[in-house]
Amino acid sequence: MFPLALLIGIYSYLIFFLGILGLLYKPLVFISTIAYLLIVMIIYRRKIKGLFRKFDVNGKLKWLKQNKMFSLILLVILAQALVNLIGVLGPEISFDSLWYHLTLPKLYILNHQIMHIPGNQLFYSDMPKLTEMLYTTAISMGNEILAKFIHYLFGVLVLIGTYNIARRYMSKEFSILASAIFYANLVVGWEVVTAYIDLSRTFFELMAFWGFLQWWEKDEKKSLVMSGVMMGLAVTTKLVAVGSILIFFCLFLFKMFSKKESVLKTVKDFSVFTLLSFLIPLPWLIFSYLNTENPFYPYLSSIPLDSSANFMFINFPNVLNFPKDIYNFFLRLNDPISPIYLITLPLIIVYFRKFAPKARLLLIYSFLALAIWYLVEQVRGGRFILPYLPIFSVLAAYSISLLNSRRLKAFLIFTVIFVSVLSIGYRAIANSKFVPVILGRETQNQFLADHLNFSFGDFADIDDYFQKRLNKTDVVLLYGFSKFFYVDFNFVDSSWVKKGDKFNYIATQNTTLPARFSDWNQIYYNKITGVRLYTKEGKTWVY
Repeated sequence: MFPLALLIGIYSYLIFFLGILGLLYKPLVFISTIAYLLIVMIIYRRKIKGLFRKFDVNGKLKWLKQNKMFSLILLVILAQALVNLIGVLGPEISFDSLWYHLTLPKLYILNHQIMHIPGNQLFYSDMPKLTEMLYTTAISMGNEILAKFIHYLFGVLVLIGTYNIARRYMSKEFSILASAIFYANLVVGWEVVTAYIDLSRTFFELMAFWGFLQWWEKDEKKSLVMSGVMMGLAVTTKLVAVGSILIFFCLFLFKMFSKKESVLKTVKDFSVFTLLSFLIPLPWLIFSYLNTENPFYPYLSSIPLDSSANFMFINFPNVLNFPKDIYNFFLRLNDPISPIYLITLPLIIVYFRKFAPKARLLLIYSFLALAIWYLVEQVRGGRFILPYLPIFSVLAAYSISLLNSRRLKAFLIFTVIFVSVLSIGYRAIANSKFVPVILGRETQNQFLADHLNFSFGDFADIDDYFQKRLNKTDVVLLYGFSKFFYVDFNFVDSSWVKKGDKFNYIATQNTTLPARFSDWNQIYYNKITGVRLYTKEGKTWVY
């Protein structure tokens, strides 16, 4: 899977450099993508053929017949994947996707370049965006459904990666159990139907751990390098992944003490890892610096990243609230995680002494991940623990596999199945809203009118007024809008409008028209979306 992860990263930078050069034209993106895929297929043709040759259908069927319980788990995972696919096929309605994950790629395509967008509305435009580069291709070739499907596939890759890492600790049966534990998380079920980026970050961080694990076992430099590259791709996906480097720092120290390595060797090895972690996202950091004089913008700047905190400093929670915080983490997150982690926690404590040093890596990683989330990301919700859930899942499955009691082991396996079935039911209900629009029984405009939050800046031309009224030369100045993905006309937002910009319409959403435009005439109002459209004698005006 390392070659695949590298290929994804390289392709992302192919789109990035096309954008930097101002060459993001749909035909060129299409041709570049096809050419890249052809080159990859030619280079890896032998390995691709080998995958089909190695796949023993009869052997797999025989194993399934012999392991009925774990065959059931596999079927449950497949059922979850199918239920999740329903959500993928529907229109995007998720907050961050409409705010910037999809909006920025759309703006890049419209402007044929990757550019800095001034103002506070789209300050994410300067941050590293590996996954959004994939979405740029998706938007240029189709619509948001393809972008959502890309994120869905990252969820599948994490499933496979979780299984492969688990195989280094336990049998096939319990490795499948680890994947089932991960996929049953409701936060995973929600994420896979969105065009977010958390699952792609999860994939690269999981690959970084896999590379470290290989380096632990064989002490080969190529595994260390690969681990650092994967961490770099994770940072390029989401800048906050830098915090995970602290986890690996502790893993390096654990390796030094466990294998009695010299301090000098550990310093050299960790330096290589850290250098690669920052070298991979460097083009994006340079881009940010050239535009904002801050390579980590909007971090370490005056831009508030959230209404609840500025995220420039560690949040030190009240120690007295720790028991309550732990309870909330396991059972009451706004983006829920599986109760299996809490159920298996006593097993981990009891069997810790039986853990081999390599297995203790799982526990150290999980503990440090929880600590980082608790100190930095807690106020932002459960999805920010998502990149660490695969290792949590491997640790949970490993603790179950150590049980001597067959009855207790069987009970916990059935508990995992039960939680998975509940997850399927919950996600089926949540995704059922997409069925009418997927089947064509409901128009997209009807669906968006029912499910977007127009009081919070969402927008859709639900009555097609803008489509019918405006032509290709019209430009609308927007006030009060915050989600631009479904804006299908030429516009400039008030947060980045500059002197000299031309427009002949003004649109407001849930806000009043600025006093300087008080003499403009209202020609449209939609009580559902809260949008009003103004014009002044049909003339073009200069800001």
